[in-house]
Amino acid sequence: MPTERAVNPVTGGSLLADRAYEEMKGAVLANRLRPGDSLSVPALAVQMGISRSPVREAVQRLIHDGLATHVPHRGAVVATVDLEDVRQLYTVREALEGLAARLATERLDATKVAELRALLEEHERLVASGYDEKRHIEMDMAYHRLIREVAGNTHLSAALENIHGKAHLALHSLWRSPEAARLAVEEHRRVFAAMTAGDAEAAERAAGEHIRRLRIRLSQAVAAGPEPRPDRSTVRPLPEEAAPES
Repeated sequence: MPTERAVNPVTGGSLLADRAYEEMKGAVLANRLRPGDSLSVPALAVQMGISRSPVREAVQRLIHDGLATHVPHRGAVVATVDLEDVRQLYTVREALEGLAARLATERLDATKVAELRALLEEHERLVASGYDEKRHIEMDMAYHRLIREVAGNTHLSAALENIHGKAHLALHSLWRSPEAARLAVEEHRRVFAAMTAGDAEAAERAAGEHIRRLRIRLSQAVAAGPEPRPDRSTVRPLPEEAAPES
């Protein structure tokens, strides 16, 4: 692979760090990198086919986001979320998602109604056609992200984005159940119905209730223990970039 682009200290380095961060974050949220897994910079650089510097920067961003932590004598590892962490995170998320739904209802227009409806219908088709954990998590996150976007409060959105990442570390324990996916879509539909009816208070209650129920299901799933690790690579190569440092 060519080496010229990797040594660019401005554009190349920044771009590579962003791409490495997104790939690693995706691997964490999809459970390809599991809680407690080592985030070895040399090993990850080899897997992604890039130099170590952008990987090192990406790991630091994961630590800042709460998706990773530094362990003495081990280095960086994927953060572990225990049962009490799940309860606390989702208690806060319950209140904030309710607020987001209320604010979004007050700002909802025809364009955003159509986008939310399209997301819901696509998610319903996904659940009906067969279980796909990766796609389900993507659709779930997209629905909540769109509501935050419509709410139009940058401080609320930033707070929820920060909570969302760490909270989703526990999702793999829940989404192994197709029934959980069906329930999530059903609850999303209730939030949507209240929003499109223009009832901001009902939307806030429905969104809060959805997260409360999700918190209960997550607590039960986490308490039941982890599922077997899938036999797959943790991260994908990033093509057409520099080879790892020696």
